[in-house]
Amino acid sequence: MSASVLYDHPGPRARTRNRVLSVVFGLLLLAGLYGIYRAFDSTEQWTWQKWQPFFETVTVNGQTANFWTDYALPGLLATLQAAAIAMLLALAFGLVFSVARLSEHRWIRVPAGVVVEFFRAVPVLLMIFFLSYGGFWVFGTLIPPFWSVVIGLTLYNGSVLAEAFRAGIRAVPKGQSEAAYSLGLTKGQVMRMILIPQAARSMLPVIVSQLVVVLKDTALGFIISYPELMLEGSSKSSAVFANPVPTFMVLALIYIVINATLTLIAHLLERRANRLGVTNTATKATAATTAASGLGGGALGA
Repeated sequence: MSASVLYDHPGPRARTRNRVLSVVFGLLLLAGLYGIYRAFDSTEQWTWQKWQPFFETVTVNGQTANFWTDYALPGLLATLQAAAIAMLLALAFGLVFSVARLSEHRWIRVPAGVVVEFFRAVPVLLMIFFLSYGGFWVFGTLIPPFWSVVIGLTLYNGSVLAEAFRAGIRAVPKGQSEAAYSLGLTKGQVMRMILIPQAARSMLPVIVSQLVVVLKDTALGFIISYPELMLEGSSKSSAVFANPVPTFMVLALIYIVINATLTLIAHLLERRANRLGVTNTATKATAATTAASGLGGGALGA
């Protein structure tokens, strides 16, 4: 009998080769980082004058300014507000249109598919730009920059989430919905109680990745002067303190921390959902066994 081997442990020569390659790539990485450091140092990007605004209030042209309270924190608040609302609306949009695309009625399924495919194909920046500058000619009123960003992010990311939810629902074993129908549940109950919870749990990594995209894409509000983090930091702050490169580095670090925190929360929720899923599965199995016994299962077993 031959067993299939997915991974063959390296021998002495392979381990030696891996160590040598690791050292070589490590040295190349250090050399690259040192080159970047020297390039920044040659243009005086590490001087205290350029980094001072991130640590204390400074005086520029006779006026005091603070990077965090005057620019970063207001911009971050605007970013989080737009991202939070867009996330909630995108989840609702995705859930509704995923169910609509799975409808047995053609007059529901086809229009829903057209909407999802259309907004998946149109760039987010184009939608935001159109809503802000072309919305007046369509709706007869100017759309504020905040809602232009939120609506644009909702339509695109909601369409992507709709496809993710649809794939997750289809991935649930067909026998579960058939068993639910045999117990007398309606299609709405099956979708709400059986399919959607399992699809959301299995598609949680995809959902979180898309929510991270929502947060990052709020920076596109820069094009319509929405006062989010990028506009407040990169444009206004760097113009005041004359330190664009350090400002971009700090802004990138802020985005990394926020997205890492969001990912960590998602992992914690996934673990909790998995634990609850195991518990709920055991509980449902016990209830089903009891119900079967009450319906004559015990007599059949005898």
